[in-house]
Formats: sequence, C-alpha cells, structure tokens
Amino acid sequence: MKIIIIGAQAAGASAAAKAKRMNPNATIRIYEKTDIVSFGACGLPYFIGDHFTDANKMISRTPQQFQQDGIEIKTCHQVVAIDSIQKKLKIKNINTDECFDDNYDKLLIAVGASPIIPNFTNYHLKNIFTLRDLNDGLAIKQALSDPAVKNAIVVGAGFIGLEIAESFVALNKQVKLIQLDDRVLVDAFDAQITDIIAKNIKQHCDLHLQEQVQGFIGEQHVTHVITNKDTYLADMVIIATGVKPNSEIYQDIGLNILPNGAIITDSYGQTNLPDIYAAGDCAALQHKVSKAMVYIPLATGANKLGKIVGENLGGGQSQFPGTIGTSAFKAFDIEAGRTGLTEKEAQKAGIAYKTVIVKDKNHSNYVAGQTEVTAKIIYHAETRTILGGQIAGGSGAVLRVNTLATAIWAEMKIDELAMMDFLYAPPFSRPWDILNIAGSIAK
Repeated sequence: MKIIIIGAQAAGASAAAKAKRMNPNATIRIYEKTDIVSFGACGLPYFIGDHFTDANKMISRTPQQFQQDGIEIKTCHQVVAIDSIQKKLKIKNINTDECFDDNYDKLLIAVGASPIIPNFTNYHLKNIFTLRDLNDGLAIKQALSDPAVKNAIVVGAGFIGLEIAESFVALNKQVKLIQLDDRVLVDAFDAQITDIIAKNIKQHCDLHLQEQVQGFIGEQHVTHVITNKDTYLADMVIIATGVKPNSEIYQDIGLNILPNGAIITDSYGQTNLPDIYAAGDCAALQHKVSKAMVYIPLATGANKLGKIVGENLGGGQSQFPGTIGTSAFKAFDIEAGRTGLTEKEAQKAGIAYKTVIVKDKNHSNYVAGQTEVTAKIIYHAETRTILGGQIAGGSGAVLRVNTLATAIWAEMKIDELAMMDFLYAPPFSRPWDILNIAGSIAK
C-alpha cells in the first residue's frame, strides 16, 4: 500500500501519523511545497503580540520526527498535476525546478487555503502583509522592529483581524480596523453579539465599518491607505479578508467542489474520485445540524477529519460525524464564542426557529472582576431542540460555549438547560448560571 499525502499541515500531518499507526507496513510519503510542516497558524497573532518569542512553539512536529516514525516527507516539493485515471502525480522540486512523476494507491489532498487578496492598487508595496504562515509572522515581527512603524491598519474584522488589532494595540501602535460590512465578524455571529464586540473594540482602536479599501500609496513602503471615504496614514497594513481553498491543483480533474473550490467528501473523507480523499482547509464539511456541506476552515475540523481519513487510508472504516463550527476568540476586554447555527444560517437552512437572549454577569457581585455576559440561543420552534448559541462577555464567558456545543451534539432541548446542574462558586459563576436562565425563559 502506497499512500501519498499532499500537504503537511494540520490535516495532512494528522492523517499521516494515524495511517502509519493503522498500517505500519504502508509506504507513506508527504509532499509539502514549503519548508515548514505541522505548523499551528492560530498562534501567529500572539507571536506578533510578544506573548511568546520562540516561533518553533507553533510547530508540532519536525520533518525529522516524521522520518523517525517511518513517514517519508519531502519539503519544498509541489505537486503540480494529478492524473486520477493512472493514479500518477507530477511533482516539482521548488529548489531546483526539476520535475518528476510518482504514483499512489491512495491519495489525500490536504493543500490548505490561501488569503483572499481583493483587487487593491499598489498591493506590491513593502510592509503590506497577510498573516497565514510562519514566514508571514516572521516578516511582520521584523517590520515591527523598526521604531518608525507607528500607524497600523488592519483590513478585515474577522477572527484574525481582531486578534492582530489587539496585538498591535498592545505594542503601542496607532491602529485602524477597516471592515467592508456593517458589522464585525459578520459571518460568525448575529448582530446582538457583534454590537457588544464592536462597542469594546471602539474603546481601544479606530473601527471603520461599511468602508471599502481601494488601494495603497507609497514609493517603496506603504505610506497611506485609500478607501472610498478617506485616506489614512499607514506604516504597516495587514490584510485579513478571509481565505479560499488552494484549488489550483485539483480544479480540473473532476472533483465535486463547492462554488468557492472546497472539495466535497463523504463521511469517510472520500471524494467522488476513486481512492482520493480530502481534508483540511481545502475541504468542505457536513454540518451536523443543517446537514449542508459548509466551508469552515478551522484547525479543529482539519485535525479531526485528518485523523478520520488517516484511519481509512490505513484500512479502517471510520466516519466523520460532522461539524457544528464551534469557535471562539478574544480581543481586548471581550471573549466570544459560537457553535451550531446562527440565526442567519437557520434562515438559510429553512428551519423554523426561535431565539432567546439573556444578559447577566459572569460571577457573584462581591468577587472582583465581575463583568457582563450576553448569551443568545437559537432553538427549533417546534421540537425546541437547541440549534446554535453565541456568548460574549468578560473572563470565563466563552467556555460556556462548550456546554452549548455538547447540548447541540446531544440534541438537547432548550428547556433542559433550566435545571442543568452547573457548578457554582462565587469566583466562577452565580447560583443561576446564564444558561439556566436562558432555558427558564425561552418561550
């Protein structure tokens, strides 16, 4: 059995390790086009913000460790063509430009995603960055070492945009956060939650909503950002406008894909082509609640589907149970998380639903550090099954999302939250937790 894996980040690395444990005699070869493997990009905003200084802490496994486990890995090798009929690949050695062929019995496509770069003018100027891989992080850190870098503009108010804005503020930069939509985190949270998040952001940096970046000014380095409303000083720009699957390699071989290029698989991680699997940020996932194929590029989904595919590459028959898109972030004084369906997603799925919104406190009022917490829960109008939930607030708020994720996974009803036996201690909670209250008042 010869297994080829294209891509050595979260999904590819997880799959390779699991496949080798399942089938020690299999030949497993990974082709990775960069010189970095098993890298955790989620740490980049915190690396830039000086929460830690050793970039290697974001690397889970080195090429040498893969080799020691009996997994052959070729870095700086890019698969440039796939022949699904002959089960052959064409690979280019990036360092020498030499090309050669390889063959497979089973293939995993785990090529990840790349930043979306709108059609900005003068995008080539220095000190304009995206934040996707280790080289991006190192380049940004190097640029920040110049004391002349004082004005930073972040384009895009998603998870990465908010986290990097917080890091820049912590580094005493003057920060503007520019968002095309009328809300931050527009695809992840409903308005009642994003209003809370935006209010807090405005206390720390300049937030510009419904404003479109058009391009940049400068001779060599960026000096200004041009929008449809104004021109702003900028010594550094971070573009955080989302990601798209790296679909170039497979877009013409007959794979079923979503409109954005994400590969559609079944519950085993298999594509519609024989012996070809997909996982990670290039793959779609089935939503456990709506049953739709969705694109949710999160490290959790990449690692889990990668593990499932690894089992199946090694001879197993494991199935991925689906995703509910559980995710969270922290920016400035607010932490927020979501799981399941938002109200907009429930509408798109054609599900009859109701909502309940509760504002409360994170713990007892006689313990220092009490903050506000807001929870919104979406539930089925007829069955009352919990469909989704979002929580925002101060310290400790976001971990309650794990409770909602468990409730959705178990298909609990909203009413069951009312008497759920949550912990109570004054530093952590109140006798009636905010989720108890939500279950009690849901109509």
